[in-house]
Parts: sequence; C-alpha cells; structure tokens
Amino acid sequence: MYLNIGGGFVVRSEDIVAVLDMDNATWSHITRDMLALAEKNGEIINAAEDIPRSFIVCEDSGSRKIYLSQLSSATIARRS
Repeated sequence: MYLNIGGGFVVRSEDIVAVLDMDNATWSHITRDMLALAEKNGEIINAAEDIPRSFIVCEDSGSRKIYLSQLSSATIARRS
C-alpha cells in the first residue's frame, strides 16, 4: 500500500519507520542531531510546499530517507 504524504510524494507504507510531529520531536537535541546528520548525508527530501509540520522516516533496503511534509502527523496517520 502507498501513502500520499503531500507535495506530490508517495511512499510505501511498509517502508515507514516513524511519523513525527516537527514541533514536538525537535525539542530533543538527539532528534535535531539526527536531522542535521541526515541533511549532511543528503537523506532529507523536502515534500513540503510550505513550512514542514511533520517528518516521515523511511528505510528501504538499508537506505534511509526522511521526508519533510506540510501535513500534520495526525493527518498522515489517518491516511494510513
């Protein structure tokens, strides 16, 4: 099954590791460090046309991608 995360991007449901709210998750320095490292490694894909409200961590065959989405984590959860 595929999940539309906004901005014309679709990910496979079985590849999703986590769906996190941007405001709540980025309070932790660990999460901020993980996002900074992912950006440095080119693993961030901006699917948001505006300010991102959530991010989706996906892993497929050992490669990690983090999608920034303008949709809330609750909306993404409902779509799944």
